[in-house]
Amino acid sequence: MPVDPYILLLIGTVGLAALFPARGTAGDVASGASTAAIAFLFFLYGARLSTREALDGLRHWRLHVTVLACTFVVFPLLGLAARGLVPVLLTRPLYEGLLFLTLVPSTIQSSIAFTSIARGNVPAAICAGSFSSLVGIVVTPLLAAVLLGSSGGGFSADSLVKIVLQLLVPFLAGQLLRPWIGGFVARHRKVLGLVDRGSILLVVYTAFSEGMAQGIWHQVSPARLGGLLAVEAVLLAVMLALTWYGAKALRFGRGDRIAIQFAGSKKSLASGLPMAGVLFGAHASLAVLPLMLFHQMQLMVCAVIAKRRSHDPVEDATGTEPGAASRTAVGTTPRPR
Repeated sequence: MPVDPYILLLIGTVGLAALFPARGTAGDVASGASTAAIAFLFFLYGARLSTREALDGLRHWRLHVTVLACTFVVFPLLGLAARGLVPVLLTRPLYEGLLFLTLVPSTIQSSIAFTSIARGNVPAAICAGSFSSLVGIVVTPLLAAVLLGSSGGGFSADSLVKIVLQLLVPFLAGQLLRPWIGGFVARHRKVLGLVDRGSILLVVYTAFSEGMAQGIWHQVSPARLGGLLAVEAVLLAVMLALTWYGAKALRFGRGDRIAIQFAGSKKSLASGLPMAGVLFGAHASLAVLPLMLFHQMQLMVCAVIAKRRSHDPVEDATGTEPGAASRTAVGTTPRPR
């Protein structure tokens, strides 16, 4: 089972914030740098994301509607159902973080990687992940405002301005400048990827520094942490089952079902952490903890599933006859035989 090295860096950043939190002037500087980093992150997201490719994938609209429904409807409904676990298993702040986790968009890179390993419909996974990220820029903050109320910033003018200025405007700027800077971004993907991850580490450091001032570690006991892990394990298991058997009931081919399972059951750490910084502000530390734990859990479990599906016969893994992959890659869903 893979342990994401980046998760270790995130844990190390949390430890650094616990030992050496940014306070006073240093805290103000870190907060300002974090705000700028979030804006730059979403500018890069806009510059990287090919809207044309995502929109071209709409030809396979049934698959994308299914993934979006799993990501932004089924997941949030399960998150709302978990409200009954407060205060038995979860504290109110941990529940709010869990609910926020259910609102963020799907991943792109890991969904594609696991779909490829399992020999599923990779072009569909690319389009599904990209389209989910595109929709999530608008939908996630709105859902957070509705479902989290004042905890997530509510509908106040200040919170809406923050969302627009820190998330939407930089993203749209990246999209508008993509024809001129898209090639540069693609050529320097590795370097800019390090900038991405460094920016997210700064967001996490700032959030947990502010959390130290609020005494967050007195709010999370080992028992509560164990309860959170158990709830997230059940959440992931339910979504993996629903995406697989639900797609089967909808008569998708096997290749499409693989793409739906991996894109519809996963949540993006890269998008979620910066959004939490904007939506939760000084309360972001506990809000991002469930997402960090779920991210590692989904990687470990999906890696096992993808490896097992890779041993399926080729014709079953793709759901198509030999030589028919080009017909079903993006545009059509194969009929059951």
